[in-house]
Amino acid sequence: MLYHLLFPLSETLSLFNVFRYITFRTGGAVVTALVLSIVLGPWFISTLRRLSVGQNIRDVGPESHLLKAGTPTMGGLLILFSMTSATLLWANLTNILVWVALGVTVAFGAIGFADDYIKVAKKRNLGLSARAKFLGQTLAAGLAAVVLLTLPDSYSFEPVLMVPFFKQVSFDLGWFYVPFVMLVLISASNGVNLTDGLDGLAIGSTLVAGATFAIFTYVAGNRVVAEYLQFTPQPGAGEVTIFCGALVGASLGFLWFNSYPAEVFMGDVGSLALGGAVGMVAVLSKQELLLIVVGGLWVMEVMSVILQVASFKLTGKRIFRMAPLHHHFELIGWKEPKVIVRFWILSVLFALISLATLKLR
Repeated sequence: MLYHLLFPLSETLSLFNVFRYITFRTGGAVVTALVLSIVLGPWFISTLRRLSVGQNIRDVGPESHLLKAGTPTMGGLLILFSMTSATLLWANLTNILVWVALGVTVAFGAIGFADDYIKVAKKRNLGLSARAKFLGQTLAAGLAAVVLLTLPDSYSFEPVLMVPFFKQVSFDLGWFYVPFVMLVLISASNGVNLTDGLDGLAIGSTLVAGATFAIFTYVAGNRVVAEYLQFTPQPGAGEVTIFCGALVGASLGFLWFNSYPAEVFMGDVGSLALGGAVGMVAVLSKQELLLIVVGGLWVMEVMSVILQVASFKLTGKRIFRMAPLHHHFELIGWKEPKVIVRFWILSVLFALISLATLKLR
């Protein structure tokens, strides 16, 4: 909105020429989302308390988590409002890719909201059925994939899968790209959802992933830089950098209240939406496989659950004290803040490894 209002004024006042630069507008989106989150946070949390929107804790979880019962949840609504507002303020709204990213985020957030609402209304830790949740994610992701494959020629969006570290290796998936995108979005969304078990853990790792993909989307959208780095250019992807900046700012603001001990939890409305958002920017930057590295922490959490279930069904024994993985470390004696910070460090490490692909191609 600001781009459309103020950039045209650059013809009479050169000061407004800064609005042409994606880097400037990305910085503006980060600050806007951050300020909105911090300013609105206290009012939002008090409103949730007044409405008795409290978290229900699993009976099978660590006993220390029972103290968190009643902490306001559905804080993801604050994240969604802040990042959406910042994106609409600073992005070029004629860019379809920005709307695709926003659409996926809101759609996955709506699924999470329905899940949270049922949990709160029924005062139990069971929301939407797994089938209903999966169906909603599948429809939202499938629609996004179809939209991408039917974009105007000016976007030159091709269903090509690039392989990190191998600059000449790619695969044209054709219409098989649709189920592939669905897999990416659903996996990322559920990965963040599983990671959201400790104060600040999920939002901290999402912040790192969002900042990492801000770099990838900027490079993909800048043909000169992309060709220099032998990176696959994607017309229009540069504007998605502003969306990533809004995601980073909103995550920082939410972390202010969600850090240990948390004043508010994001709920599924937050975790499903953020996972979908990161998955979508991975697709738009043509770095879908690299999401496995950037989101390495989420992969670890998901795999711990898969291995735990498989081991118990096949042998009757558990590999971990409890899954997802962060609970295992709690039960072997690590304090919650130590688990959180060490997992954040892993997130940063995975991000640095992924950024190495910019040169090692």
